[in-house]
Amino acid sequence: MKLMKKRLALLSAALTTVLGAGAALPAAADSGARPPSAAAPAALRVMPLGDSITWGVGSQSGNSYRSFLWNQLSADGHALDFVGSGRNGTMSDPDNEGHSGWRIDQIAGIADSVLARHRPNVVTLEIGTNDLNGNYQIPTAPDRLRSLIDQITRAVPDATVLVGTVIVSTSGTEEANRPAFNAKLPGIVQAQQAAGKHVRLVDMGALTAADLSDALHPNDNGFRKMADAFHAGVRAAEAAGWIDPPASTGGQVRSGIAGKCLDVNGGSSVNGTAVDISSCNGSAAQQWSARSDGTLRALGKCLDVAGRGTANGTKIQIWDCSGATNQQWQAFNGGYRNPVSGRCLDDPGASTADGTQLVLWDCNGAANQQWTALPVT
Repeated sequence: MKLMKKRLALLSAALTTVLGAGAALPAAADSGARPPSAAAPAALRVMPLGDSITWGVGSQSGNSYRSFLWNQLSADGHALDFVGSGRNGTMSDPDNEGHSGWRIDQIAGIADSVLARHRPNVVTLEIGTNDLNGNYQIPTAPDRLRSLIDQITRAVPDATVLVGTVIVSTSGTEEANRPAFNAKLPGIVQAQQAAGKHVRLVDMGALTAADLSDALHPNDNGFRKMADAFHAGVRAAEAAGWIDPPASTGGQVRSGIAGKCLDVNGGSSVNGTAVDISSCNGSAAQQWSARSDGTLRALGKCLDVAGRGTANGTKIQIWDCSGATNQQWQAFNGGYRNPVSGRCLDDPGASTADGTQLVLWDCNGAANQQWTALPVT
């Protein structure tokens, strides 16, 4: 016993010499616990985006890969919020942006509005099955996907976009088209990364025909494999320092006239749609965000002075964001001023009628020019 104690004392002295006085001894094998000094896992606002595979066709619960991914990310310690305009499945947070039967171009048609509304910091994108299975303009399908990724990174420039390859199928039509389409994806993603965008390819090659519930859709084992692939993508993105905290989604801009809010008429995202005053209702048409580039945005579009006018009475509308001076707004005297004209966002005649289109007018600080300021994101 005395000999053993002596040997331990000698070992301790040797380690002190090598490591320095007061140094900690080497840690035991990794137990899976996060070191106390490590940063907490990032909060994630995830938008699962795609077609019926994202929606959950083929899943017994309707949860798709989403519930498996939720459980994995939760186990990693992330604060989670899945977002989207649809809800499907039995999981506690079934929000998603999966649309059965949709092609790439159809997802592109709604991407601006849903991304602006929800501001995810992670997008899991699985799209292309219906293009390939429907033989829809196959030669340009990779170009459409490239354009969609560009659209996503413009709408949410701080987000990480995880692009899944199209999964295996037993459809002869799809399988004839799938290899060439998937072969284009690495180059598309590499070009995005070279441009400084946080886009990562997620290989779904682990799925086999045994992981399908029908010709096109995974069974639950296939969905589990998809979740594994997306989970690895999130971990890699986090390790690379890509994942920023979720941005503010903005909110209502309330008028100085009680009960009224800044509103996009009819909830339409079409260029030229009037921006009006309307009773506050919490709809997407009344969800605005103030961006650091000086714009006010709703439904993926910018608050815009029609025709770049500067005169009193010039109509206010929404339009594709361009960075032009007629889309610049500054907080001023309790409202918003367009600096190039020097005039303010105004409810003409202090109208209380829903649908009254807003205009530019000389700044006067009256209630019909008072708007709740949003935090800049």
